[in-house]
Amino acid sequence: MITDRTPTPPSCAALPQRRRLLAALVAVPTLPAAFPAAAQFRVEVTGVGLTQLPIAIAAFRGDAQAPQKMSAIVQADLERSGQFRAVDAAAVAFDETARPDLALWRQKGADSLVAGSVARLADGRFDVRFRLWDLVKGQDLGGQSFAVGPGDLRLVAHRMADFVYEKLTGERGVFSTRIAYVTKAGSRYSLWVADADGENAQSALSSPEPIISPAWSPSGGQLAYVSFESRKPVVYVHDVASGRRRLIANFRGSNSAPAWAPDGRSLAVTLSRDGGSQLYTIDANGGEPRRLMQSAGIDTEPAFSSDGRSIYFVSDRGGAPQIYKVGTAGGNAERVSFSGSYNISPSVSPDGRWLAYISRVAGAFKLHVMDLSSGAVNAITESTADENPSFAPNSRLIVYATQQQGREALMTSTLDGKIKARLSGQAGDIREPDWGPFQKP
Repeated sequence: MITDRTPTPPSCAALPQRRRLLAALVAVPTLPAAFPAAAQFRVEVTGVGLTQLPIAIAAFRGDAQAPQKMSAIVQADLERSGQFRAVDAAAVAFDETARPDLALWRQKGADSLVAGSVARLADGRFDVRFRLWDLVKGQDLGGQSFAVGPGDLRLVAHRMADFVYEKLTGERGVFSTRIAYVTKAGSRYSLWVADADGENAQSALSSPEPIISPAWSPSGGQLAYVSFESRKPVVYVHDVASGRRRLIANFRGSNSAPAWAPDGRSLAVTLSRDGGSQLYTIDANGGEPRRLMQSAGIDTEPAFSSDGRSIYFVSDRGGAPQIYKVGTAGGNAERVSFSGSYNISPSVSPDGRWLAYISRVAGAFKLHVMDLSSGAVNAITESTADENPSFAPNSRLIVYATQQQGREALMTSTLDGKIKARLSGQAGDIREPDWGPFQKP
């Protein structure tokens, strides 16, 4: 039987403690300027990777007078990725116009160097420029320039880090993407949208009751979630920019666990309309759902494969919660998880190579990663209360909820578990993270 850790509907005895959720949601028409300072995240990076690129981030000229320390944000982004190791720039400040002493920086142990400047313009905006150098080859790898208001400086820093990451690794960076998560502060529950480092959080929804299962649409413009405002779980889709929402599933019984298809045209949901908790697909605008299969057990927590052809899900049809998959047209389910007797919360990487999930090991709930081609599984955390893994859009990082020293927090981890970053909030319980897609240019 699925126990109290699995996100089954409230009609089942198996409803998890941390997901006992939601009442009247109040949609906010526009996002407020910022999350209160006391609730900002603090990024703490721990661990050492096996192969990290040594990079020096020189203090930008004018950084000290800017509202945001651009060079520090870029450095934190790159370190959190697990791909880079910061070389001490010894508070050296110079801008993108100067050619660096390549030999000097090589002696410091750096293979690459970022230099830049921040200057306030007459209209109140900031002119931000930077340049990236390959110190080994002695090459100027290019740079960028921006003219933005103070409120966009963090986003610019994230885009700079994306540029550096892509130039040096050949893969897209995820620093300018967003995450969604839920907090409980006192008797108030909120759904937040934040930068990928957890900063600059803005409220999308607020409720006197909990909010569960936020899920980004593939376009990054909408969030599906579950509301209990009708005293039972109901699925809505919320437009992040406008605050408008539409009802997707409000059938007899419970409606829960929304998951978007990769094309954004439909969602998979768990419904108990026909008795028991079963999987259905439904149009993204609502309508009549289509049942995927018949099962005597509880089927829940759907997650689409990256190609949209399969849905991974959790079921106790074999006696204990395990992860299965079924074709989106329905049919027979195939068991996927075999290591351990209790596996829940599947998340598939966008590149289709990896499956992250939570496994109960000796009473502890730990994040695991499976190589889908070989079936090899690795536990990548030492914590004991991990929940809700979600992949970054480049498939290189995972965000998840956990508990450390009695406090709930969000963490990111590399796929090998070598580099972790704690995003520790000050505003109560933090849970249910979901990593959004790449932002459109």
